[in-house]
Amino acid sequence: MRNLGLMDPAFLGGLGGLSLYDPDAAAYISAVEAADGQALETGVKDAINAFVLGCKADGIWNAIKASCILAGARTLTGALVPLVGAAPTRLGTEGGWGYNRKTGLSANGTNNSLDTNRANNADPDSQCHNAVYVTAVSTNANNCYIGTNDNGPNEIRNTIQASANQFYNRTTSPHTEFGGNGSLATGLIGSSRASASEYRIRNGTFSATVTAAAGAAGSTTVRVFSQSAARYSNARLAFYSIGESLDLALLDARVTALVNALAVAIP
Repeated sequence: MRNLGLMDPAFLGGLGGLSLYDPDAAAYISAVEAADGQALETGVKDAINAFVLGCKADGIWNAIKASCILAGARTLTGALVPLVGAAPTRLGTEGGWGYNRKTGLSANGTNNSLDTNRANNADPDSQCHNAVYVTAVSTNANNCYIGTNDNGPNEIRNTIQASANQFYNRTTSPHTEFGGNGSLATGLIGSSRASASEYRIRNGTFSATVTAAAGAAGSTTVRVFSQSAARYSNARLAFYSIGESLDLALLDARVTALVNALAVAIP
């Protein structure tokens, strides 16, 4: 048994319940439990609290404007309670969703997607990010994990695995092709633009800086598991995030720790 320090999130949760959790974590946990109709395990609550505290310590929390932890909750309804921002809307075949508390949510790959209800242009064109955490890759030949389908070259913040050996991304810029670099990667996949001239991408263990001028995003809402009404994905995702520019490596570390902790805490 490990020794818990007085400020250890697990100690705080176990000793005093939600009152001693971070306020944002406590509010989210309460909302999930209400949606589930029952309490979460202490270990699950501790993992969520540690994630929120960690993001705040890293200085990336305020950049997250729309997000769901698509794992941990006891029900799909609970998993779609937003961590930050608006709740997503399920689109497509209702029976096509597959939810697993440890590994997240999968879609049917034909017409299912989550409308995040976050407008494409809600974040500045030169200060924005989109990211998902993949636990099982899509088997579709041409699919999108998160993005939109605005007309023109600025299909903002798309994260696409177009085939078994191609990874495409665009972040308020024309698409960039990365060939076989992490094309079947699990883990955090996303992009973050912190300037008008370049952006960072991350695809599992592969990361790169892309030189590309920012363009103007449209007002279409961002979707998860598809690119608007096209390129549907049947991947399994445990997390998504949309918002302002942030450090993808830091987000990756925090979400990875969260997913690993949930796997341990859930029977």
